[in-house]
Amino acid sequence: MEADWEVKIGGGAPVIDALWAGFVDLRRSPERIGEIAEAVAFPALARLLLALNAAGSPLWTAKCDLWKPIGKESAEAGVVLADRTPPAALACYVDLLPVEGVVFGSWQAAETFCRAWVAGLTPIPLPECTAELLVRQAIADTAEGFGVTAYLSAAGTDDLLAGNALEAAMTAFAGAIPITAPPIMDGSKLQLKSVGE
Repeated sequence: MEADWEVKIGGGAPVIDALWAGFVDLRRSPERIGEIAEAVAFPALARLLLALNAAGSPLWTAKCDLWKPIGKESAEAGVVLADRTPPAALACYVDLLPVEGVVFGSWQAAETFCRAWVAGLTPIPLPECTAELLVRQAIADTAEGFGVTAYLSAAGTDDLLAGNALEAAMTAFAGAIPITAPPIMDGSKLQLKSVGE
């Protein structure tokens, strides 16, 4: 699997607004997964969200989306098949934050976590799949810090194969979650608490 990370903060870059009006707290209430339309439409996304929010995971999810990149958008999303734009592609994103501290206290802490995740993903033999982790500023109620938006994409010769490839990418992504909690950095503006408190 092709995997990479990047820091995109400031200069008008998107900010993760974690506790937005449509937020569904899957950590506290996994049975609410049916309220997330994208997860209902693509069951592999439901499994990914439940894994990312599981009791043993150091993460929680704030938002997600699922779409079919087409034409130029497919190439821009990093979806390639044998160095050409594929006939079919499927992509998703998930906003991720740490359980401890609610947000990462520094972009460096988020970057360290992303590096560990990418290291676990790159040996996986899924050549038609990509994972890109973007460190972004994040807010969650009164906590300010950083989060990660994970973009997963897959290509195939038709929609079924692209969907199967994305499902495999999601399974690999969930299986490679770093098991150690991201470090909390002193001196940040965040409220030192855990999700669910």
